[in-house]
Amino acid sequence: MTNYKKPYVIAEIGCNHKGDMGIAKELIKIAKIFCNMDAVKFQKRNNKELLTEAQYYAAHPNESNSYGATYGEHREFLEFDVTQHAELKRYCEEVGIVYSTSVWDLTSAKEITSLNPAFIKIPSACNNNYKMLDWLCENYTGEIHISTGMTTKSETDDLVDFFVSKGRIKDLVLYNCTSGYPVPFEDVCLLDINLLKQKYQDKVKHIGFSGHHLGIAVDVAAYTLGANIIERHYTLDRTWKGTDHAASLEPMGLRKLSRDLNAVHAALSFKSTDILPIEQVQRDKLKNQKD
Repeated sequence: MTNYKKPYVIAEIGCNHKGDMGIAKELIKIAKIFCNMDAVKFQKRNNKELLTEAQYYAAHPNESNSYGATYGEHREFLEFDVTQHAELKRYCEEVGIVYSTSVWDLTSAKEITSLNPAFIKIPSACNNNYKMLDWLCENYTGEIHISTGMTTKSETDDLVDFFVSKGRIKDLVLYNCTSGYPVPFEDVCLLDINLLKQKYQDKVKHIGFSGHHLGIAVDVAAYTLGANIIERHYTLDRTWKGTDHAASLEPMGLRKLSRDLNAVHAALSFKSTDILPIEQVQRDKLKNQKD
């Protein structure tokens, strides 16, 4: 590969705002000013539509991470309504960063489409919701980003074929992903990026990588393999209560990720001449010195 696309880095806030608009806006501001992110991403769920009654009223599987007496109460506590999402989008525009949201159900897809974000994300858990995907293809004109965690290769083929059939394949961004929080390094399976590239790079708009691992080395490798869109969960404090915080980067980690990705992007080239100007100075000084 000789022409690497510039890295595009998304700070996934998700529900790490703990249901607090003040924290959400602080995360946005820090992502832009300190971390040099290109975009932030939230999540939108209609919990009564997404969950069965039994799931909604069941206890949270990890009580220490719960913000409610039941899983439904926990999810509702962390949920922003569409008016609040509109406020977050306006705030993103004020600070100069792209706003986006993952949508988990058809109602949420319709609500977020009404805000006309630059892109909408479909999480791995929902990439087989063809009713929602069909509606988005017909009614939303922006990019549609989709993760492929917990998805078979044949299911991914079906997904790509669907976007071809809808005439929206050039708006599709396909992410390599392993669904786990956090994911051990041996389960990241970065070389699957090569498979996505081989099969779909000439069809889709971009190949991305959504990571739930620790540290930032893996993301740099993912970019070098050809995933120019990098998405990482982001929090102000990894010790906060909630499922995603432990697999998230804090601001300094996110800042270093942006720094390293841009450094690697600048370095990924061939020499334009056998002896670069910076080398000529050293060649004249050091090469073929007399004994």
